[in-house]
Formats: sequence, C-alpha cells, structure tokens
Amino acid sequence: MALDKEQRIIELRDAIRRHDRLYYVEARPEVDDRAYDRLLKELQDLETAHPELVTPDSPTQRVSGTPIGTFRTVPHARPMLSLANTYTREEVEDFDRRVREGLEGAVVRYVCELKYDGVAMSITYKDNQLALAATRGDGESGDDVTQNMRTLRSIPLVVAKQPNLSLASIENELSLNISSFEVRGEVFMLTADFIELNRVIEEREEKPYANPRNLTAGTLKQKDSRAVAARPLQFVAYFLATDDVKLTSHFDNIAILSSVGFPTSSATRRCSSLEEVFEFINDWDEKRDTLPFAIDGIVIKVDSLRQQDELGFVARSPRWAIAYKYESKKAETLLRDITLQVGRTGVVTPVAELEPVLLAGSTISRATLHNEDYIHELDLRIGDTVIVEKGGDVIPKVSGVVVAKRPADATPWHMPHVCPCPHKSPLHRPEGEAQWYCNDGTCPWQTRRTLQHFASRDAMDIDGLGDKSIDQLIDAGLLATIADIYALSQRRDEILALDRWAPKSFDRLAAGIERSKQQPYARVLFALGIRFVGEGVAKLLARAFPSIDLLQGASKDDLTNINDIGERIADSVIDYFSETPNKTLIELLRASGLQLEGEASAPVSQKFAGLTFVLTGELVSMTRREAEERIEALGGKASGSVSKKTSYLVAGESAGSKLTKAQELGVKVLSEAELKEMIDSSY
Repeated sequence: MALDKEQRIIELRDAIRRHDRLYYVEARPEVDDRAYDRLLKELQDLETAHPELVTPDSPTQRVSGTPIGTFRTVPHARPMLSLANTYTREEVEDFDRRVREGLEGAVVRYVCELKYDGVAMSITYKDNQLALAATRGDGESGDDVTQNMRTLRSIPLVVAKQPNLSLASIENELSLNISSFEVRGEVFMLTADFIELNRVIEEREEKPYANPRNLTAGTLKQKDSRAVAARPLQFVAYFLATDDVKLTSHFDNIAILSSVGFPTSSATRRCSSLEEVFEFINDWDEKRDTLPFAIDGIVIKVDSLRQQDELGFVARSPRWAIAYKYESKKAETLLRDITLQVGRTGVVTPVAELEPVLLAGSTISRATLHNEDYIHELDLRIGDTVIVEKGGDVIPKVSGVVVAKRPADATPWHMPHVCPCPHKSPLHRPEGEAQWYCNDGTCPWQTRRTLQHFASRDAMDIDGLGDKSIDQLIDAGLLATIADIYALSQRRDEILALDRWAPKSFDRLAAGIERSKQQPYARVLFALGIRFVGEGVAKLLARAFPSIDLLQGASKDDLTNINDIGERIADSVIDYFSETPNKTLIELLRASGLQLEGEASAPVSQKFAGLTFVLTGELVSMTRREAEERIEALGGKASGSVSKKTSYLVAGESAGSKLTKAQELGVKVLSEAELKEMIDSSY
C-alpha cells in the first residue's frame, strides 16, 4: 500500500510540474484551474499523511518554512557584471569596431535580446535541483533569496535531463548531460499585474509603487516567502554556465534553457552583421509599447563564448556586450490650462492640465511645471501644443512647445497672487527663491497635505490613515489639525457612521495611531512638516537638541553652529516654534504620549566625521534608510545629491545619473560590500 502511495505521489508531482510549465512558461495550459487545484490538493493530502515522503523539490514546497530574520550574503561563482550603456548608432558602431579589433578581424556574430526592466538574478542548480538563488548585489556577492525564488512557478525546482538533445553549443558532445549549472535572468512583473497591484495598494490607502521594477525589487526583499508567493512575479532566463560540459554559443545556450523548462524570450535573435543588429533595435523601438512588460533597451552580445573569453572585460563591464538604451518616449498634446496645487509647507506649484495622451503605456492628463520661471523659460501658453515625456519612473513633464503649431489666440500665463483655496490668501515669493508660498496656516489645502505627510510611511507611518481617509475625516469635521489624529480613537461611533468604515477598519486605524506614539523623536520632528526640515535635517536637530524643549529655545546662532544647518533652515525652525498654534500643538502631542525627547545618543565612533556619502541604486543587504542611519551613527553625513564635496558615492544595483556625475567629478565610488566593510571595521 505504501508503495502505491509513493508511486501516486511521484505521478502527481510529475503532472503538476508539467502543468506548471505549460501554464507559466509555454502559455498553453491543458487543464483549467479547478482541475489543477484538485491535483495539488491530492498531493498535499498524501504528503500530510506520509511526511516521510516529502522532498524539497515537491511542488508543495514552493512556499514553506518560517519568515527569515535577514538575508545572508553569498559570493557569486562568476562575477555578475554590469553592462556599459550606449544611446546612439555611432556608439554601437564603436562597440563593433572595438570587438573586431580585439578579435583581430575574426568573423563575429551577435545575439540581440530585449533588455527587461527588472531585477537580475542568479540561480544555481546542483544535481539538477535548485540549490541557491541570489541577487546581483555588488557583482561579487549578493543576497540569498532562495526561499523567495522558489515561489515562482515559472522556475523549475528540479530539471529533468535531456538525453536526446543535441546542439552545436556543446563541443564534442552528442547529448546534454549536465547536472550542476548556473542560470541567470531577470525577475520582472507584467504591466497589467503591476497596475492591478497598485490599484489594491491605493485602495488600502497606501503609497503606490513608482514602477514595476521597484515593486519587483521590494517583493524580493520580503522576509516571508508567503508574501512573495502572493505577488505575480515572472522570470526570463538569458545565461547558462556549467563546468560539466564545454558550451560554445550564447544563442544555443538560450535554446538549452528553453528545452529544459526555463522561460526565455522569443524575441532573441542571432545577427550576422551590424545591419541586422540595427534592424532589431529599430524594430523593437517601434513595437516596445505593444509588449506586456517594460523594457528599457536592447542587449547586444558576442555569440561565441570563446570570443567572449578572448575579449574579457574592463572594470565592471564586459567588452563583449553592451546595452543600447532607448530614448524617453515623447508625445505631443494640447495644454488646456495651468492650475495650482498647494503643498504641506505652503509651496504653490503650477500644474499642466493636458488633453489626455497615451505615453509609454499610460494615459497622461497632468504634468508638473515646477515653478513660474520654468513656464516663462519655455514660453508656455494656454492652447499650445506641448511636448510631454516620461522615462522609466520619471514623473511626466512638459519639456517643450511646438511653436509652429501655436494658435493665434494662445494665452500667456501669469502667476496668480492669491492661493487657489477658498480662503484666497495672498501668495509670497521670497527674494532669491523660485517658488511662491501661501503663508496662511489655516489654508485647507495645506491642512490636508500636512496631515497626509504626518501620517505617511516615512513620517509617523499611521496604518489606516491614508489620503482618502484623511479627506473623508476632514469633510466630516473630525480632523482639522495633527493633534486631532490622537482624539480619533475616542470617536468610534462617529467614524463608523461614515461610508466605507467598519469595525475592522476602525480597529486598524486605532492600532496604527497607538503604534505611532512609539516613533522616535527625529521622526516626529520630520512629521511636523517644518519648512526645509527633511529627514536628514530632523536627525541633525534631534542629536544636537535632545528634546523638543531645547530645540524650541535654540537661538539662530545655536542652530547655525550645527554642521549643515544654514540660515534658511535656522530661520524656518525659529519661525515655526514662535507661532502660538504650533506651541499649542506641541503640548497637545506631548499630552498624547508622543516621543519628544530621547535622541541624545552620541555616535558610536567618529570614524566617518567630516565624510559625506551619497547612496544611489538598489541596496540589497539593507534598506537605504538603514544605510544612512549607520553612516550617521558613525559621525558621517548622508546626502541626496552629488557635488565636489561628496566623499563617497555608494553605487547599488541599477545606479543611474548620480553615478555618472560622481565619475565626472572624480568622486570615489564604493560598492555596497565596500561600504559594509567600512562600517563593520568602525565598531
């Protein structure tokens, strides 16, 4: 009987693996979801009854185990190099010339692939079973995310041997006979799945993700694999390496990956000439908006692995491959109007109201115009045909005017001098600044923004108090100031009488408010929304003045004596605490139990004193906030912009323009691993 159960378990596992591949890799399912679920349920029941027969490669084990405390760092068997970027036909021609010179005129074939906008991943198999999955990290080592990657059903947990496979890429071999190998590829998310997930996130009144790549990276950093399994992540394989046999062709390697069950891109093409490469580039430039996922360019690689070895690499980039990056998508549309929006600190920003236009997969109807000077520099007029562009996760912006299409009645725009809110308070533009401000502390637009900022994830992080709830509670007369937030828990009946509120959502709000009382003093300072006091400045102030009472009593000299606190910030802090409504607010928050002191701890070391660090790209072993806190704990400064005064730039995954600027200025660039080594050696 036991043998029958074991045989049935084997049959079920094989069937489920086959259906997984048909559904997730080949997109041609043979059974419906109900039939698939019956097979999986039968397997789960049999394994529950016979736990001694459970194996790590069983389909039931894709989501298992307990949440991990942290990700361990693991070395890569082969460095995961980053690609040099090119943007013009001439740069591609230069790449081809360098390749041919390096190979002394040998015949060269290229492989062109879509450059998926995702997260690079290395997966190692031993004895044909998934053994390790790691992020790119700093190229030399990355985070072990094996438990999370096992949840992706498009990735086989076990790879069946293919004894009848014969490909030119295997030198002196008549069959594929490998059992230990490494596969690399990109983890990404379909655009439709991203939009749906963001819709759900916004319904929960949480901050949506900027783009699919950010959401993918955030998902992979989840410490509970069950949360990862709930997200529709995809994988595409584009690299194979093994010591079991000698492989010779990158293009054929992709065919091998496909044959043994890995998802690969059908758009991959082997090109015999540079003209064919340009055909591929131009073809996908025209078709990229039709793809169900985001790409940001094309990858061009030398096909021959022997030639790749001969060319080698320079610094962190291979000489045998480059990425051709497409230009930001642009569109023309009509500028219907220019309206104003008011921020939490009273900053009044002009916004372009546009004739809706499809751009890079989304419909754009509004775009920032930054400030009055920007509008005048572009000579924007109401009724103009304007150029709108959006690249990657950049906020849509108006970048130009099609003057040739300007109608005779196009109307020049002038900055209004009163706030657009019902109070119509006068606006003020400080000397030397580009922005206009509304200084009316009772401005309803500012009130909303102030409350939204106070409750936001980076400030007090009050679960259940999102933008929509704040608007609703303001309209109901239950919320007018920050202090009112801490009285909401006593207004249960009134809140439950509002639309969309139920006991569960109220309890979530009440718990979120209570938890926020434990946020540290520096977070409270940031959450107050004092003009020019961002997260970094709030931390500096909290260290220098370890209670809010000391900060309120600080003079301008006291404030400007702090490194990086200038006169503008000092004046803003003094102005804030001189206003009676703000003094009253502080006392109400004190009575509510918020943390208004306790950040007096000195740096554990002064090793980073006088050093300024800028972080860019995705960090994998810690969040950016954690890295900044560790830098500051050692006496250093974490800045958001690169300048000649920057001591180090820390480049994580997909580092962008900040890395380029640092290199131009001669700023020393550190990998994440090098930063960690500096930090660890300082304790």
